Amino acid sequence: MFDTLERDLAARVDGEVRFDAGSRAVYAHDASNYRQPPIGVVVPRDIDAAVEAVAVCREHDVPVLSRGGGTSLAGQCCNAAVVIDWSKYCGRLVSLDTGRRRAVVEPGACLDDLNAELAAHELMVGPKPSTHGACTIGGMVGNNSCGASAQAYGKMADSVVRLEVLTYDGTRMWVGPTDAAEYGRILAEGGRRAEVYRELRELVEANLALIRTRYPDIPRRISGYNLDALLPENGFDLARAIVGSESTLVTVLQAEITLFPVPPFQSLVVLGFGDIAAAGDAVPDVARHRPLALEGIDQTLIDLARTEHVSEESTLRDMPEGSGWLMVRFGGDTREQADERAERLLEGVHRSGHDPRVAYLDDPDEEERLWKVREAGLGATAYPPGGVDTHEGWEDAAVPPERLGDYLREFRALIAEFGYDPVSLYGHFGQGCVHTRIPFDLEDPGGVATYRRFVHRAARLVASFGGSLSGEHGDGQSRAELLPIMFGAEVVALFGRCKRIFDPGDRMNPGKVASPVRAGPPSENPGVYRLDENLDRRGYHPDEPRTHFHFPDDHDLFTHAAARCVGIGRCRSSSGGVMCPSYRVTHEEKHTTRGRARLLLEMMRGMADGADSASADSTSADTTVGDGWRSKDVHEALDLCLACKGCRGDCPVNVDMATYKAEFLSHHYHRRIRPPSHYSMGWLPVWARLAAFAPGPVNALAHAPLLDRVVKRAGGVDRRRTLPRFARQRLTDWFREREAPDGDGPPVVLWPDTFTDNFHPGAGRAAVRVLEAAGFRVEMPPPTLCCGLTWISTGQLGTAARTLRRTARALAPRLRAGTPVVALEPSCAAVFRSDAPELLPDDADVGLLAKRTHSLSEFLLDRAPQAVAAPPPGTGRAAIAQPHCHQHAIWGFEADAEVLRRAGVQAEVLDVGCCGLAGNFGFERGHYEVSVGAAELGLWPRVRDADPGTTVLADGFSCRTQIADGTGVRALHLAELLAELL
Repeated sequence: MFDTLERDLAARVDGEVRFDAGSRAVYAHDASNYRQPPIGVVVPRDIDAAVEAVAVCREHDVPVLSRGGGTSLAGQCCNAAVVIDWSKYCGRLVSLDTGRRRAVVEPGACLDDLNAELAAHELMVGPKPSTHGACTIGGMVGNNSCGASAQAYGKMADSVVRLEVLTYDGTRMWVGPTDAAEYGRILAEGGRRAEVYRELRELVEANLALIRTRYPDIPRRISGYNLDALLPENGFDLARAIVGSESTLVTVLQAEITLFPVPPFQSLVVLGFGDIAAAGDAVPDVARHRPLALEGIDQTLIDLARTEHVSEESTLRDMPEGSGWLMVRFGGDTREQADERAERLLEGVHRSGHDPRVAYLDDPDEEERLWKVREAGLGATAYPPGGVDTHEGWEDAAVPPERLGDYLREFRALIAEFGYDPVSLYGHFGQGCVHTRIPFDLEDPGGVATYRRFVHRAARLVASFGGSLSGEHGDGQSRAELLPIMFGAEVVALFGRCKRIFDPGDRMNPGKVASPVRAGPPSENPGVYRLDENLDRRGYHPDEPRTHFHFPDDHDLFTHAAARCVGIGRCRSSSGGVMCPSYRVTHEEKHTTRGRARLLLEMMRGMADGADSASADSTSADTTVGDGWRSKDVHEALDLCLACKGCRGDCPVNVDMATYKAEFLSHHYHRRIRPPSHYSMGWLPVWARLAAFAPGPVNALAHAPLLDRVVKRAGGVDRRRTLPRFARQRLTDWFREREAPDGDGPPVVLWPDTFTDNFHPGAGRAAVRVLEAAGFRVEMPPPTLCCGLTWISTGQLGTAARTLRRTARALAPRLRAGTPVVALEPSCAAVFRSDAPELLPDDADVGLLAKRTHSLSEFLLDRAPQAVAAPPPGTGRAAIAQPHCHQHAIWGFEADAEVLRRAGVQAEVLDVGCCGLAGNFGFERGHYEVSVGAAELGLWPRVRDADPGTTVLADGFSCRTQIADGTGVRALHLAELLAELL
């Protein structure tokens, strides 16, 4: 249907043009309840390429939608249009004027990346949404973004100075404040630009009283078009009028924005109240002290943070007594200045009569950890305990801050009336903005009808308080239908006229916010999508496939796991945490955790007539992925997933793409020939046992000139990789042959994983020495047992399950006797603690194995803390430590950090992402560039730049191998360092 369009775009646009099913599936969703597969996707390499893309679309009369980070919660970033994704190439800081504190920025610039670039000049962008690691400047302009920092710096509209924009008909112009002289010059030039300015001026002048009186005078009015920016007293500012229009009026090409000085010091005060409404009552008195941010959180959010381990318990214990809290952040040029402002607040609130309980934090790290509890609100509330999913749809209304307490009481009563209680209420209370997620039933027609009634009632409630339907997330589809309740039919008709001035053919993100249609019932916003159209969950009823894993956090349903992603987009972050390494290299949406999750969701949606159906004939008309488990699109996206499990720990809703990938591969290759690497590296434990009979000759053959190429080609290994060498003596052979020391200490099983046993036995020997020095009797099972890791990572789950059952049975007597198991390889420990019980949930011995497995550091701290003692003064070591991704995801690095501290090691724990090797991934043909690209993003430069004499620590065999390959540095296992310190 769109073949000619695709061909013309590919021929004329300098960029990537994608009309394939996989790309349409990835972009069919944003972070909202809605789903609309696009016509196609264009990723322009520069601004002019995007302009040409719009021209081609105009010639074919097809709609256009600009997209940044895709984190929109109201449905404004998915549509049946050609999507222009700016985020891959068009993110330059074009110019910077530090004197005037202004910057010109391309629309695809990620906010965190831009702020990192501005940090050298001690400047920053004012608004900072909680999605700051993923959102882009263009998206922030389109959505009029705010965030907690808007308390001090205002909305995005308050930062925008000028915009370069493109209308659908091809008019390209810079817009901003327009005085009488400039307005006269524009009219004198004539043409389409003059026409736009003249018609907008006529629209405003004919409706001055209406615009001046019907817009709520509150800090967080995001809903509707900013026609009030065109009032004479506001300078006829066309740039600010366009901000928040959600790609429905123009395409934003560049933005000139005001920057703000970075506060050198900050302090945090937390005020506790009897409930969240009482906290709302106190907001006006607190806001008088002009904080940088004033946030509210309730008891439900704190309980969820505890249950879902969003923050450490020690951090949550710093909260003062109460059931509702205000978090108040101050800034200053000095620490004393920031603290003084906090102290003035404390004096003021006690005089005000609110008399809250108080916690005053002066540890910046502790402040940041507590602040992250608030930032994690959306993720923490998405899947609360009890099995009922929550949704956006009424998640960000705002009211006058002085009326916030009363609004919260009435809103809670409305929630209870509809039976949606309990839900968490939190948000930017200093500006009256309340966030929540509500357990709407969006699958059943009756539930959808109840949802409609609720949001209409909620809209009338907000309007009665003089508030805004949206205080941050925009209108999109979820609130466009409701705009007449807030503004009245006359103002909504003006929105339609404004839309018609810019986009008379309704080709810019049609159906969202407003429409240029000329007629309709006065109580409605005619021409926009209803809030219950295009719902993602409606019609999502695929048969549940038989799976190997059981997905306990998803009711044992893969269909639910595939729909778990809520689109927050933290996987698009370019720094901090682990996920998503392949995205950080490629900057491709399909290589984010979110993109892969969307593809799996679309795959399940396409499997409408049975879990094993691969026929596209059985799928609905708008299906994007119709070939089920055999899907090449899904396989292509998952192929560059490193299975690092970073998403399980970093994703706010704990999407576990490594497990999903293993499950997919098991079905994709069912009764089919697998890639060579699945037989070579997937069966590594077997080949390693065979190589142990003659490791020397095996090493010689595998590394001989020419022969090594044959070996690599046969095994599916990239020719640029160096094959690891088998040890001359396995750990298990050394342990069996050694002369064991006398002693009757408590027993401990040291697990001889394939990597430690066959490639790096020195780590195992060191662990034996450390454990025996601590007074334990070390036992070691035979090398014929295995955790099944390599079979899991290659999706050979039947073999993995049999291997795990055999291992659990062999260890059962020790496990039942309470003997602990210490695993040195983090990925193997993660299998025992996470993958195994999810693969075999009904096997009691596997459950015991999960419970009894410890890392070396955990075991020493728990069973023998006295064994970790600091060396004499002046003999401590300096080290940098690379946490293994699986450890980061499953149990964290805190125990290791504590052991190192007690041992007198001054360790810097790196936060530079995955090493990039990730088991078999980095060895496989086709993965080399992504593997080394991930290492070059952080790990390799950090190791190369380390001071001479610094010890490099890495418990993972893959991490140590990658470090050696890229830097020539031999990294140590923690056991080796501790053994040296003995």
